[in-house]
Amino acid sequence: MASPSWDPDQYQRFAAERERPFADLVAQIPTGDPRDVVDLGCGPGTMTATLADRWPRASVTGLDSSPEMVAAAAALSRPGRLAFAAGDVRTWQPRPDSYDVIVCNAVLQWVPDHLDLLPGWARALRSGGALAVQVPAAGGAAATTVFRTVAGTPRWAGRLSGVGLHRGPRGRSPVREPDAYLDALARPGFDVNAWESTYLHVLPGDDPVLEWFAGTGLRPYLDALAGDPSALADFRAEVAAGLREAYPRRPYGTVLPFRRVFVVAVRQ
Repeated sequence: MASPSWDPDQYQRFAAERERPFADLVAQIPTGDPRDVVDLGCGPGTMTATLADRWPRASVTGLDSSPEMVAAAAALSRPGRLAFAAGDVRTWQPRPDSYDVIVCNAVLQWVPDHLDLLPGWARALRSGGALAVQVPAAGGAAATTVFRTVAGTPRWAGRLSGVGLHRGPRGRSPVREPDAYLDALARPGFDVNAWESTYLHVLPGDDPVLEWFAGTGLRPYLDALAGDPSALADFRAEVAAGLREAYPRRPYGTVLPFRRVFVVAVRQ
């Protein structure tokens, strides 16, 4: 399956909620005064810029495979301090001892077998450096069930067969439980802090869960129908109806529970 398209403006509609896990991840990085920092899958760059603020003496680079995201992030560049470039986490192979901090936030859910990449990334750290990763947890998301149920109906099955967020074997998410990440990085000798958190995002407006996932997990479905505006509108309407049932609106907004897995590995 081709990589999904990305719309920086759509992604940023819930910027505050998306930034919370990033901030919680970075807060656990113990590296005090890094020289070289990279943010893998930097998106529109707003969160990457906070790394430059946290470590004012570091050179920070954001990499993303989406030209649209890199173009949006470029406006935040700071000469000699913060730069953005095209790069694919699936093929990124850093040199040993080349970074002090490597951050990869909400990216690896798109990458099958990504667990195999992490020890190599961690070996690129200098002594005292940290690899920090966050991924949406697998399973239990009512939204994913809605997407797959609608896509599997007779109207859409032929056009959307094989389409979905995750590209692991048999369509399963490649995201693992926290202990798998701990084991993959502790065995090679890194000090590992792994945990999970469930965020209860209270979203305002009409069909906010649809709008949330239109910036992330719904993208492959929308891309597959992009050439047929009428079909796209109908599919969105069916998904919206399913999401309204799965996430009923309350007097104060719509609650979106979102479980995430975090891991920070430090090289001694």
